[in-house]
Formats: sequence, structure tokens, C-alpha cells
Amino acid sequence: MINNISSFGKFLDQPMLIAKLNKSMPKVLFSLGGLYLAKNSYDLFEKTKNASDKEKNKAKKEILNKSIVLISAISSALLAPKIACAITKRAPLETMEQVVKNNTKLIDNFLNTTTQNVKNEYILNKAKTKILSFNEVKSLFSSLKSPKEKAFLKKLIPDPENIKAKDIFQEIGYLSIYGAIPVLGGILGGIGVDVYNKENLKEKVPDKINEGLYQYLANIFMCNIGAGSALAILEKLNITSKTARALGMTAGIILTGVLGGSKIANFITKNLINPIINPKLKKDNIKERKPELLDLGLHTDDIATVSLLSGLKWIEPSLPMLYTISGYRAGMGYRN
Repeated sequence: MINNISSFGKFLDQPMLIAKLNKSMPKVLFSLGGLYLAKNSYDLFEKTKNASDKEKNKAKKEILNKSIVLISAISSALLAPKIACAITKRAPLETMEQVVKNNTKLIDNFLNTTTQNVKNEYILNKAKTKILSFNEVKSLFSSLKSPKEKAFLKKLIPDPENIKAKDIFQEIGYLSIYGAIPVLGGILGGIGVDVYNKENLKEKVPDKINEGLYQYLANIFMCNIGAGSALAILEKLNITSKTARALGMTAGIILTGVLGGSKIANFITKNLINPIINPKLKKDNIKERKPELLDLGLHTDDIATVSLLSGLKWIEPSLPMLYTISGYRAGMGYRN
């Protein structure tokens, strides 16, 4: 009998659920962004309610700046998969309409050539247009046992791919472009705010570019290199355990991305970005960006992309949410 962990993995891997999540992501992102700004606004206004008019105006300006940068980062993150797919010729995620069409054709053909009980028929007819519950998925995988039925289930909810190192490296181009767009969007939004506010660009712009470099190298690009390299080593050692491979890739992500990417980004900051934009600023006065707990959390996308564990396909439509954080931090010029 299929266990609860496998059932949950299959529940998450439903093409219908993935398509639904992908379609809902703009509403989810803008709603979360609105809640974040509302909380920030409330905190700032509470803090300055008895302050001078100058401080109150400064708080209003800060909220406006954050709003523009966040909208820029969210919009870029939502456009990123389309642009990355167009550049790399990669197939985009299926739409709800495509999944409904595929499911309807597959299920109708299966029901016309097999005999099923009333419960299974009900669940399968529901699967044509709706997301199945955890219990419904478990029921199907527990009751459909013949070779033909198992083959059908694999088409209805495909198994996780047995990803290999070469597959990861093929994805690096796509993920690198995907991750770069929200970061770039956040930086441009932040610089636009500085221009509008007539800020000293020599002081403001370097922090945005440097934070963007950090986010991209430490939290996005170098992680893919680390995961692929770790998986290649594990394959050479003939290690096939899913747990060992997942842990190995996670270690590769942390070592290459968080630590290696951090070092590279800080080196470029000190020796290239600041000397060009603000030559008067001494290297010793340039703040180094250090890894934080949130930075580690941002690697969920990299771990999920390469993991061999079941039930992680749903992470792809969630990538804009993770990349928005990087884009927003870059646009605000966050430097610890």
C-alpha cells in the first residue's frame, strides 16, 4: 500500500496543482507584498506619530520608496520565467487549459478501456478539471494496481525525474537568466527612486549594485554550480541513496553559494564596483556583506530544483516568490 509520504509527494506533483499555483502566483505575490508594506507603514507611522513633521515626511518617503522597489521586483520576477524560456528555448510550465485538455483526453481514454468502481470513476472525472485531495490521490494509487493502471497513473501524475549532474548543468543557463531578471529589476527600481528623490547617486547606487551582486552570486548562480558539482562527484562515487545525494547537493549549495558566492561578491564590490562609481571611498570603509539566516532560506529553490525526492515539482511556480526577496533587497541596497 502506498504510504503517506509518497501520497503527499504525488499530491504536490499534480500537474493541475502546479498549473493552478503558477496561475495564482501574481495574486499571491502582490497580496503578500501589500501585507508587507501595510505592516511597514503601520510600524513607521506608529513610531513617528509624535515626531516632527520632518520625521513624518521622511517616513512617508520611505514607504513610497519601498513600494516602488517592491513593485519593480515583483513585476520582474513574474516576467522572468517567460523571458528565460524565450532566451533558452525551454518549454514553459503548462497552463490550466492545457492540463485540463490533457487530463480529459487521458482519463476518457482510460475509462473507456477499463472497468472501474464508482469511487474511482468519481475521482478520475474530478481530476479532469480540479485538483485532487490528498486522500483522493492516495485512494487512486492504492487501488489501481495492474500494469495498465500503473502506466496510466504515471501519465496522470508523472514520477519525479531521476535528475543527473548533466541535467543540472543544462538548467544553469535557464536558472541564471531567471534569477538575474528580478535582481536587475529591483536594482533599476531602486536607482529610479534615488533619481526621483535627487539622492547622491555615488553614495546610493554602489550599495544597490553590490547587494544585487551578492544576491545573484551567493543566493542564485553559484548555488547551481555547487549543486551540479556535488551531484557529479556523488555519481562518480556510485552513491545512489536519495538521502545522501540530497544532503550532498545541499552541502554543495551552502559551500559554493553561501560561502563562495559571498567571497566573490565582496571581492568584486571592493575591487571593481566601488572604485568605478565612487573612487574616493577607501576599501577599508566598504561594508562586507555577510550571510544571514534568510540567505540560507533563499536556497530552497536550488535544493528543490536538483533534489531527487518526490513532491518538489511545485517549487518551480514558487520561484518568483523567492527571487522577489533577492530583487527587493538589491533595490533597497541592503548591506547587513
